[in-house]
Amino acid sequence: MTAVRLDGTRVASAILADVAEGIRTRVTAGLPRPHLAALLVGNDPASETYVRLKRRDADKVGMTSSDHRLPATATTSAVVELVESLNRDDDVSGVLVQTPLPPGVDEAVALASVDPVKDVDGLHPVNAGRLLLGQPGMVPSTPAGIIRMLDVYDIEVAGRHAVVLGRSNIVGKPAALLLLRRNATVTICHSKTVGLAEICREADILVVAIGRLNFVKPDMVRPAAAVIDVGVNTRPDGRLGGDVDPTVAETAGWLSPVPGGVGPVTRAMLMANTWQAEQARRPG
Repeated sequence: MTAVRLDGTRVASAILADVAEGIRTRVTAGLPRPHLAALLVGNDPASETYVRLKRRDADKVGMTSSDHRLPATATTSAVVELVESLNRDDDVSGVLVQTPLPPGVDEAVALASVDPVKDVDGLHPVNAGRLLLGQPGMVPSTPAGIIRMLDVYDIEVAGRHAVVLGRSNIVGKPAALLLLRRNATVTICHSKTVGLAEICREADILVVAIGRLNFVKPDMVRPAAAVIDVGVNTRPDGRLGGDVDPTVAETAGWLSPVPGGVGPVTRAMLMANTWQAEQARRPG
């Protein structure tokens, strides 16, 4: 068996096309373009690359964007002050606080300072609570992208056993809630889980976001399972690698690889969230 490759670039292109069409219609009606403001603290190379790609995606869909930078020595209060100024700026549709933040900045406080309506990362406690309660709100881009990929490839979720390996607020927890919303039976695992390999082998859908290169091996995967690799790690040769060993493709039914899988879809969903935020602020 060779797994069907879940092509994130293909899925992302369709999302971006839909957003671009919506923006064209909005601009034709005389309404302003959505604007994404990204806040970077310090000069983390991965963050710099990610924001550059987001800026490119914004250009593709006809959205404007801006970067707002603070030094790595910035305090929590300085970050909050900048975020609040972007909250007040009527030209800004969405505010993105790029993580990770330097040790001197309280990440929870910084994220909670974003206006929930402009919280395009879906990490404000209000949006997290809405997700938990099944109410409309901003959903983190990566978990939303995972669901979109499953839908595009017609992978059945309802009634299936989904195992989420990782419990972060950015991926693991919201992914589990979205799968539960789709009527999957969900198990969340982490580094302290006893019998981890056995539990993973029970999964019809396995979402892996644990941050360890090639952690999931073929003997941890159920034959014909859908495996979604969310890990971003650096291989010894400097190339990107995921949390799932590529040889899992010999066992799984579907595999979202790294690179080329969830990454492009995550950025595309950020554009969709920014578009959603602008529509919520100024319905057209």
